Amino acid sequence: MQQQKVYSFLKNLNIQYQLYEHEPIFTVEDGNIYWANIEATHCKNLFFRDKKGKQHYLVVLRSDKQLDIKQLNSNLTGDNERLSFASPERLMRHLQLTPGSVSPFGLINDEQNHVILFIDSDLKKAEKLSFHPNINTFSLVISGSDFQLFLQNIGNKHQYIRIENAINNLIA
Repeated sequence: MQQQKVYSFLKNLNIQYQLYEHEPIFTVEDGNIYWANIEATHCKNLFFRDKKGKQHYLVVLRSDKQLDIKQLNSNLTGDNERLSFASPERLMRHLQLTPGSVSPFGLINDEQNHVILFIDSDLKKAEKLSFHPNINTFSLVISGSDFQLFLQNIGNKHQYIRIENAINNLIA
């Protein structure tokens, strides 16, 4: 079971967490119903590939942000490549996850450390973060410092980046 692998990984790092069970969540809108009483910064996780499909990226941002994919593409690739959402098959191949259950914890399954993780810099300030534990019927909350510890131990390249809210960009 995917989630047991996550729990074991966190236990080995002495990372404490709170676990919340709920109905399956496939979208942030679905999640908002179940997250209302969970004190944490809830996240959305998006899996991309480059134009040739040789490199894959996991982008994590606050759940209340709207991602400007063109801006992200420009920031990450300098317009040399075009990012697009990766297929469910690629998601399964690289992170062993299905759509709706994507989270940074999927990087535990990336034994080649192929996927590059980009994290919204706003999340660095969060006291608590909420992610699926690789299954969308649970939300797992960990402290921001424990998330840093997790990142130090996964082996994948990761970087905090500034992600502007696409809604703000449209208003400006």
